[in-house]
Amino acid sequence: MDFINRFIAAVTQIHPTHPMVVHFPIALTGAAFLFILLAWWRKNPALELAAFANIVLAAISTIAAGITGMMDNIKNYEGDAPNAGVKVILALILLLLTTGISIVRYRNPQIFSTGNRALYMTAYGLSFLIAFTLAFLGGVILYGF
Repeated sequence: MDFINRFIAAVTQIHPTHPMVVHFPIALTGAAFLFILLAWWRKNPALELAAFANIVLAAISTIAAGITGMMDNIKNYEGDAPNAGVKVILALILLLLTTGISIVRYRNPQIFSTGNRALYMTAYGLSFLIAFTLAFLGGVILYGF
């Protein structure tokens, strides 16, 4: 029981929570982009569906990463982490983009087989690029430029 109490205290009070959560939107946008490229290459609707599932999860995990990032910024950097303003703006753009992709795809399940395929695929790539940039800026906070 002591281990469980120490673990809960470490996760909630000692260890920053953002690093435990932030890898999800990075990995999920990367996986979504990979799946959409594979779907295009193999002309496979199941791979497009996997891309869609990953981008939905990326949108959800972006919310968690943003909240924990703001909390850790206040707790560990007194609200003055390097590049915090840029990261907030990019995170909001990522949230809007991944949510937008999810809603558009949900409302139009045939979007991948229509003429809007290039724009749809570009949005996936852009979401991964933004997540990758956010990851780099997070590394700058920890390791410098």
